Amino acid sequence: MSSGGYDPNQYPQGDPKQGPPPQQPYGQQPQQPYGQPPQQPYGQPPQQPYGQQPSYGQQPYPGGQQPYPGGYGNQGYGAQPADVWIRFGARIIDAIIVGIVVAILFIAIDSYLFVGILGSLIQLGYFVGFEVTQGWTPGKKILGLSVRGPNGAPRPDPQQSLIRNAFILLGVIPFIGGLLSLIAVIYIAVTINSSPTKQGKHDELAGGTQVLKG
Repeated sequence: MSSGGYDPNQYPQGDPKQGPPPQQPYGQQPQQPYGQPPQQPYGQPPQQPYGQQPSYGQQPYPGGQQPYPGGYGNQGYGAQPADVWIRFGARIIDAIIVGIVVAILFIAIDSYLFVGILGSLIQLGYFVGFEVTQGWTPGKKILGLSVRGPNGAPRPDPQQSLIRNAFILLGVIPFIGGLLSLIAVIYIAVTINSSPTKQGKHDELAGGTQVLKG
């Protein structure tokens, strides 16, 4: 029996003199005492207030990973598009490596025309082979560059690499092959330099390949 004469065990529905306890309107949550945070339903994480950023140490995405950006001109985490000059430097290094092999063939075969055709094929196979299997060539690796496939793929596939390096075969054309190759290289360099993502025309034709640094 309580001090006021009301026994809650005898009258669980409330004091018959004062009536039943007040009910909360349907759909409303009971009010919390002033200064105390609202209670969360059992098993659910606390909700962040609208517009408020997660506190320090919390990740806004499950697993702590940002969604990988998709689309043309992707960049890998911490990597930046490589400009035309560092790519030109990588080409020079690769050209020296391939040139040593071609020079050895020229000494062995002693046929300028045959070595010219074979040299272009070796150069094409060199670039395609390294890009498809490694995502770089030795020249690019030395300068910290890598070749990505379209949509941020870690490396281009054989078809994409063949397309982006097809201009090498211009050197096979008799008499004017060297001039055509030079024009193609200049045109590619101009398109790389004018692109905000540093992607040349050969990258665009290959579906959106990209050379990154870092």
